[in-house]
Amino acid sequence: MKLDNLARVDLNLLVVLQVLLEEQSVTRAARRLHLTQSALSKNLTRLREMLGDPLFQRTARGLKPTAHALQIAERLPGTLEKLYELTQPPGFVPASSERQFSLAMVESTYETLVPQFIGPLLKAAPNIRLNSYVWTENSMQDLVLGQLDFAIAGRDLHPHSRFKVENLAEGIEHETLFTDKQVCLVREGHPALQAQAAGYWDLDYYLSQSHVQVRCEGNEWWALDYHLAKSNQRRHLSATVPDFYGAVSICAHSDLVFTLPSSFARHACKLYPLVLLPLPIDFIPLAYVLLWHSRNNSDPGHQWLKQTILAKVDQVVNSDLVSSDLPESD
Repeated sequence: MKLDNLARVDLNLLVVLQVLLEEQSVTRAARRLHLTQSALSKNLTRLREMLGDPLFQRTARGLKPTAHALQIAERLPGTLEKLYELTQPPGFVPASSERQFSLAMVESTYETLVPQFIGPLLKAAPNIRLNSYVWTENSMQDLVLGQLDFAIAGRDLHPHSRFKVENLAEGIEHETLFTDKQVCLVREGHPALQAQAAGYWDLDYYLSQSHVQVRCEGNEWWALDYHLAKSNQRRHLSATVPDFYGAVSICAHSDLVFTLPSSFARHACKLYPLVLLPLPIDFIPLAYVLLWHSRNNSDPGHQWLKQTILAKVDQVVNSDLVSSDLPESD
């Protein structure tokens, strides 16, 4: 496209041409355009100069389009319609939209949250495409650069996390989806279950065990480990793995203890013969947070997707996603 040539074109003249093609009369065209016949005649002269063609011949029955004008008439209505659409406020119709949206999420939400909103989203908008990625240390920057539409992250998984609510990158907004507490998973028959029944499932016993840990944002320590380190205490991490499912499987086939958010722990118990135990220490809850960039706040499609996610997550949170029948720790 030669924009320098297009800049010299008066696009208003294309509207005049379309009306002339429809009316094939200077009088009727002038009336529709609220112009005098003299002004319309001047516009027609400019059109002829701009397009290098007479465009119309005067006859007893009005204006007769030339061959070139008839060729233009085949494409001009569609062109004007597209120009008109460009001038309208943005709109979004879920049922007919073919937009693509990208989301990055911490792994634990794929089983606990995504199933809650993926169905309603695709039912309302069957032709959209959702591209999802695992949350990494680069996801926040991807949001800033516009490479992601949304992200669901765990707040303050460790002190060196790139995501802290009080120190978000400029333009990044957030809304807390729900808060969750840390719990422990052990296999059925694990000695810790006897300790819990006997009343000595406490911090000392917990620290005496070997643990499996999920690596988050490339870091092997979670917020709990930094918290313990302040008191010169440390868990013995016998295995560190890249994903929750790997950790759950190891936990089910060994004596390793897995500490994780309760929402995923409850899901894991449906897959493996595992038992939930309370974390034997008072510890701050983990918040799952929806993130987006403020540049998209006026985008109807973006707003629709955000509100759908928030509404569906709120429904499941108010049911039993994060409820727990765990015994309290001593």
